[in-house]
Amino acid sequence: MDASRRTLTGDALTDLILDLFRVNNLILTWGDRLVAPLGLTSARWQILGAIVAADRPQPVAWLARDLGANRQNVQRIVNDLAAEGVVRFEPNPHHRRAHLVVLTDRGQQTYDDAIGLYDPRVNALADGFPLEDIRTAGRVMKALRKKFEGDENAGEQT
Repeated sequence: MDASRRTLTGDALTDLILDLFRVNNLILTWGDRLVAPLGLTSARWQILGAIVAADRPQPVAWLARDLGANRQNVQRIVNDLAAEGVVRFEPNPHHRRAHLVVLTDRGQQTYDDAIGLYDPRVNALADGFPLEDIRTAGRVMKALRKKFEGDENAGEQT
């Protein structure tokens, strides 16, 4: 088969990827507008969410990994959040230089306020979609993410 020709599933996946690019941009814009009154952006909100979701305090590199984001970008945003009193750094008993990132009381309140804005909006967005369709889309997204993560890991080993 000619390398420039796609299979039917390759074409379908290309259409999905192009739609994901568009939807991602729309979600980021939507999120920016939603949390702007709280002094957040979608990127800041994502980092707060990663801190909350972690089972224990994490260093920036681990937060970046969990988000699938660039460590330097996450570090820059975390530094800004620390300067604003939303997060603080604590010593890491396992690594002298990689401090742990922890929400302050202000950070927890900001995150809680963001979720308070988000919940009614996401419920309204979900209205009209069958639950099983949302779950199926989630499974496809997770499987696609795992394939991409596998490709990244394979590239690091060469």
